[in-house]
Amino acid sequence: QVQLVESGGGSVQAGGSLRLSCAASERPFSSYVMGWFRQAPGKEREFVAATTRSGANAYNAYYADSVKGRFTISRVNPGNAVILHMNSLIPEDTAVYYCASRPNGCSEYGCGDVGSYGSWGQGTQVTVSS
Repeated sequence: QVQLVESGGGSVQAGGSLRLSCAASERPFSSYVMGWFRQAPGKEREFVAATTRSGANAYNAYYADSVKGRFTISRVNPGNAVILHMNSLIPEDTAVYYCASRPNGCSEYGCGDVGSYGSWGQGTQVTVSS
């Protein structure tokens, strides 16, 4: 399994920004689907964003409707990191954020299929106050 380590969580006021990083331990990292998920207290883990390889140096990005236009996922090349830029944060974004990966493209149910990801990070807390 790929080892994933997240960093960059914290507390911010509504309207602020945070940057989350996820470092992966294994190559070929570039062929893996990398996703971000979050889980708020009492709620199920939900999809936030994912990035998949579409060419030699090209990647697609996918977002949950709730974060589209506010969050941006990107890969650090060369290197084994994926970044989640979060802007215009709202209190509803408060959750533990997890990085996840899976090889060989998204599952038949899409990149937001939580159960299809085999490797997970330990999570990082994001708190947005009003």
